[in-house]
Amino acid sequence: MKQPALSRKHLKSGYTTGTCAAAATYAALYRLITGYIIEQVEVDLPHNDKILIPIKAVILADGKAVAEVIKDAGDDPDVTHGLSILSTAELNDGPDIIIKGGCGVGKITRPGLAVGVGEAAINPGPRKMILSMAKKLLPEGKGAEVTISVPEGQKAALKTLNPRLGIIGGISILGTSGIVRPMSDEGYLDSLIPQLDQAVAMEQRLVILTPGEMGARKAREMGFPEAAIIQTSNFIGDMLRECGERPIDKIILLGHIGKIIKVAAGIYNTHSRIADGRRETLAAHAAMLGAAPEVIKEIMRLNTMEASLQLIRAYKLEGAYYSIADWSSRRCRELLPPGTIVGTIMYSLKGEIIAYDDQGLKLWEEKQ
Repeated sequence: MKQPALSRKHLKSGYTTGTCAAAATYAALYRLITGYIIEQVEVDLPHNDKILIPIKAVILADGKAVAEVIKDAGDDPDVTHGLSILSTAELNDGPDIIIKGGCGVGKITRPGLAVGVGEAAINPGPRKMILSMAKKLLPEGKGAEVTISVPEGQKAALKTLNPRLGIIGGISILGTSGIVRPMSDEGYLDSLIPQLDQAVAMEQRLVILTPGEMGARKAREMGFPEAAIIQTSNFIGDMLRECGERPIDKIILLGHIGKIIKVAAGIYNTHSRIADGRRETLAAHAAMLGAAPEVIKEIMRLNTMEASLQLIRAYKLEGAYYSIADWSSRRCRELLPPGTIVGTIMYSLKGEIIAYDDQGLKLWEEKQ
């Protein structure tokens, strides 16, 4: 008998790399100060929550202690799930607690992120957690040097946005709440928004929003600077709203017809589980150009928007694509402050530009 699908409400939560680093730091310091090995650590989370984290191992060598925690993302498809998070702690005579990044923890090379250029990519939230856990153990006036490492971090970082953000050499130690909530849109969106902050810091007043790497490559081919290219995944509406909260004057929405057509219909999250309406939208725009009922029926039988290219060209209805681009920009402007300039450019899977609105073309030409 087929097992029912696991419902969202029964999915297991996990804990962030920041929580792992805080727990490992406590375990390492506990070994140095008490001489004993602790098998689990209760970590104080933001918002006054607590979580119990298992410690895999603690070793002592050359006056330093190294503790290991295995990152558990629960049922969330997190690329850091299963990674070893290490904290190497060494006591010092000064009162300061110094936090460093070791191997597998990225280094910031561009401005605009939560951490300054040249520093380890350990975000403010995890830093506070590490400090808090260290202060619980350290005697008054005693400090420590703590180094967070992730042996497989450099490899895992290739599956994240870190290379695009100028974070080199490894992953970021993250975690606003300390908890990983499975399939969390909020968590994914939090990983996308720093691109906008970095673009603003690098004085980009025009940004190109595009769902994924294919669009990013196309934007580069079109001559747009890397700092202006922002990947949105399916969260086009959310990223537009975030643009509206920053000094961003001009936006190009660049994407495949299959994504852009949803925006033209007012569908701002383009994931297939949210909504579709692609065939209906194309049929409506074709009908506005006078397409015959037989053509509308053919459109409604299409499997994909890529398959519409041959059909639309055969009936000389390319104007429908340009109409869709125009409506996409209109829908985008509904989420933005008055005066924000928005244009749309659409392409096929072959990378061919198939349509744009007047503003999209103008913004592109200004960059050429």
